[in-house]
Amino acid sequence: MARVPDDRIRPLTEATPDSSGRYVLYWMIAQRRLRHSFALQRAAEHARALGKPLLVFEALRVDYEHASARIHQFVIDGMQDNATTCADRGVRYHAYVEPAEGAAKGLLAALSKHACVVVTDDHPVFHFPRMVEAAQRRIDVAFEAVDGNGLLPFRSTDKAFATAYALRRHLQKTLPEHLARLPAMDPLRGLGDLGQASIPRDVLQRWTSASRISDLPIDHEVPPTDLVGGPSAGRRRLRTFLAERLDRYAEERNDVDKPSTSGLSPYLHFGHVGAHEVFAALVKQEGWTLDHLAPWAKGARQGWWGMSDGAEGFLDQFVTWRELGVNTCVHRPEDYASLGSLPAWAQHTLAKHAADERPHRYDLAALEAAESHDEIWNAAQRELVRTGRMHNYLRMLWGKKILEWTGSADEALAVMIHLNDKYALDGRDPNSYAGILWCLGRHDRAWGPERPIFGTVRYMSSDSTRRKLKLKGYLERFGPDATSRSLA
Repeated sequence: MARVPDDRIRPLTEATPDSSGRYVLYWMIAQRRLRHSFALQRAAEHARALGKPLLVFEALRVDYEHASARIHQFVIDGMQDNATTCADRGVRYHAYVEPAEGAAKGLLAALSKHACVVVTDDHPVFHFPRMVEAAQRRIDVAFEAVDGNGLLPFRSTDKAFATAYALRRHLQKTLPEHLARLPAMDPLRGLGDLGQASIPRDVLQRWTSASRISDLPIDHEVPPTDLVGGPSAGRRRLRTFLAERLDRYAEERNDVDKPSTSGLSPYLHFGHVGAHEVFAALVKQEGWTLDHLAPWAKGARQGWWGMSDGAEGFLDQFVTWRELGVNTCVHRPEDYASLGSLPAWAQHTLAKHAADERPHRYDLAALEAAESHDEIWNAAQRELVRTGRMHNYLRMLWGKKILEWTGSADEALAVMIHLNDKYALDGRDPNSYAGILWCLGRHDRAWGPERPIFGTVRYMSSDSTRRKLKLKGYLERFGPDATSRSLA
């Protein structure tokens, strides 16, 4: 098993691993899986080197923004999955679902006191940076954060790339060396031989996990969807995509009735499936090796990977665009979700047209309830509310119309982030913020002709969407009186 690359590891304290501790502690926060995980592999390396058992600790707080039964259930599905896997491997797994706000305070510190070393996930957005920074102040033993977000180590770049083309050229120059350093498929293998970690009794007695979601102080008006969370469900989704949809991806990803998209974004967001696992499964199916890569780095969308058209189209979305979102969040931590992250031309044109008359104006309540005059937009919003997902093409239209129907770009951005983060299972994510800000001009160029409200920001209309897509079935499925039915 190859070691975790140094450019994935960020030391958080100056201490070195202490062999007198009871166990190696892996604090699972963003990459909630037990396969293809650099962070878990790093913790396993420490356990083997020290001859100490591994303790996997996964917690779920109730005070994160937009905490809801929908998000909680998806995460808890994964916890149940992880518990089963650890039991099969003979590794101690401790899940903690916080029963009330603040109840988890002190738990990580109590567990870390008995640890040789603590390893956690390095992630650039949502509450994860704050959580890790707070933990740094309370953990005295060796403490490391490990990046397992994408194929490219996110700290290997020194700037935020403005466009997909610019990042694509960079990837084509630098990614090959990283593709040869993938995480172990099963880092838990053999760790049961080191014994089971023993959690102090006072910790188990003081911190008692919640038993029912219905009793938690979270938003129960955003209910769970029919989509099951967890690594096993994510792998099933991946297998289905590769076997049944990949060959149609390039031509049919915008089909609204039977889209050939992967459906992996919720699983990627919660770390139930990782980028390396998806990539490994894809290249195995394609019969691909590094020798298939083109010798050039021109930034072209197609041809560099040396794979089928469907695989190349998927990889441009999965690698280029997904990692573009991560790259922006890493290098612009203060404003990745604000108008300040827009290119100068977009900020200028939106400011120039800020006072333009809006033919239609809707407040947040009307938009959240899908009460606009536009049936396509309303259907997309209902899909988001009912299923926690939204068709990819319609999500772009959804954002453009919110800009058109609210009082300013600032208000539009706030509405988009609120609705997406509240209802979407893949919200609160670098990719989400990249997509939302794209609607306002980020990672794009100026488009003519100049229009009211939009200026030179790319325009989209419901009329052109109706001509482009076959929407009859979609509009029936997500009409005002239809019941929820997910896209398979």
